[in-house]
Amino acid sequence: MGFYRAGALPEPATQTISAPLAAAPPGDVASQRAFYGRELLAGISLAGVLLPESVAYASIAGVEPMHALLAALIGLCIYPFLGTSRFAVVAPTSSAAAVFASAAALGGPPMGYALVGLTGLLFLLAAGLKAGFLGAFISRPVLRGFAWALGLTIVLKQLPHIAGLAVQSSKAGPLIWELLSQAALWHWPSVALGAGSLGLWLALQLGLRRWLLLPTSLLVLTLGVVLSVVFDVGAQGVVLVGGISWQPLVWHLPALGSQDWLQAAQLAPALLLILFAESWGSVRALALQHGDRLNANRELLALGAANLACGLVQGLPVGAGFSAASANHSAGGRSQWAGVAAALALGLLLWLARPWLALLPLPVLAAVVVGILSHGLWPRAVLVSLRLGGDAWLALVAAGGVFVFGVLPGMLLAVTLSLLLALRRFAQPLVAELGLLPGTRDYLDRQYHPQTVTVPGTLIMRPEEPLFFANAEQIFHVVRQRADAMQAKVVVLSLEVCDDLDCTAVEMLAELAASLERHGTRLLLARVKDRPRQALIRLGLTHAAVGGVALFWSVDDAAQAAAGVTTPAAE
Repeated sequence: MGFYRAGALPEPATQTISAPLAAAPPGDVASQRAFYGRELLAGISLAGVLLPESVAYASIAGVEPMHALLAALIGLCIYPFLGTSRFAVVAPTSSAAAVFASAAALGGPPMGYALVGLTGLLFLLAAGLKAGFLGAFISRPVLRGFAWALGLTIVLKQLPHIAGLAVQSSKAGPLIWELLSQAALWHWPSVALGAGSLGLWLALQLGLRRWLLLPTSLLVLTLGVVLSVVFDVGAQGVVLVGGISWQPLVWHLPALGSQDWLQAAQLAPALLLILFAESWGSVRALALQHGDRLNANRELLALGAANLACGLVQGLPVGAGFSAASANHSAGGRSQWAGVAAALALGLLLWLARPWLALLPLPVLAAVVVGILSHGLWPRAVLVSLRLGGDAWLALVAAGGVFVFGVLPGMLLAVTLSLLLALRRFAQPLVAELGLLPGTRDYLDRQYHPQTVTVPGTLIMRPEEPLFFANAEQIFHVVRQRADAMQAKVVVLSLEVCDDLDCTAVEMLAELAASLERHGTRLLLARVKDRPRQALIRLGLTHAAVGGVALFWSVDDAAQAAAGVTTPAAE
């Protein structure tokens, strides 16, 4: 049937499990030691991935690395106690960093931190309202188009760092033109260092990954620091990351005016949908591989607490990105103890490695960012969506919005398109005329089953979507037109797809009954479920004393009543 249930989630999301930290690993003492040892090694490996990624995403966001590293620590510490995925790693992501950068361009970094905190509050509100269905409100074609265009935009923004140029443009087209027009000003030692680092990253990732003891990104960044120390590349004009100051955890709100807070609040719902859709997609993909059951509302709670804390300590927005979750899974992590171990290892690395990170050449860091995102540069997912047809064209629109208008307008466009698509699907007046299948008591859609027969003088119609305020008037208009055209004496309306009826739908149903009555046509309702049945009774629409509408549990009972075979009992 052509309708969409806003409250529905994939089956795994409707079931719950306790947080993995709450359960002890099974087996004897030796098995438990092996379990915790494996989780510790996975956590150390994960920390080796998160350290370079956090530094890279801080570069995307345009803030000091400490803001991303603190966010990673907060996400790693909070999620294990609230989330339900064994593999999720809540830390800064490339998309969240790009959105932060766009918000910071409007009102400085405080605007970005306000956006993070407000998004966290919205996550908590959504969890309280059990709004786990929110992730379904961004269609996959829109998300694919947005993610591909965002990844390509981030890669393009790294090219000036590799070229050793300072550019003014932030949109893809003008940035490329500015970069090419200033080719004579490129700093060739930076170009050589960046290109060599990218080549090394790709070679290690594609050819030697299975034999490497360290994550590829960490290894390339380490070699970059070694080159910086040995050859003093900073003295040759190569830009370095610079000193990373330790930021104490001071909880306070960003110092912004009321207008800035209002602007951040307008952006927060869009960031929430993007973060949750990305996070839910990654954790659900891994959960399905292992038969795990997730709780979408608990995921909202975990993401809300983590982002609220990040906003209060000036950290980047965090989500359960697919790259970090996949790294955790590949490293052997099978519980959230790996995340706890990663937090401890990352904190230790942060304490000891900050002086070395300050010597990291910026072209090397930019090359690592390009390498991390290189797997998504070919728009394979977008092309697959286009072959499927339907609403796949939205992928191109979302991608074009990011390229033409920028990351933040592109994000808002993607979210708006998804919501408009959902509303359009809801509001379409999809109604089927039913007929009786000979030899049975089954009533089927006559368009697809022409062998069905009609009940003389009776029109049997079935809305193919739940009735609510946006579509009820159009659907009832179609029913009235069809009843007038065939001069029906009785109209049977099957409400089998309606789990509930809002006030508008109930009132319009009463208006339909009155309109048909004025033309000498009686309305009968079939397959009315308990909640809509109670709503109709409360309105008084079923009172026999005022010629009320009769309710039936089956279409066949209503059709027999319409033919005068039986007399319906009064409500």
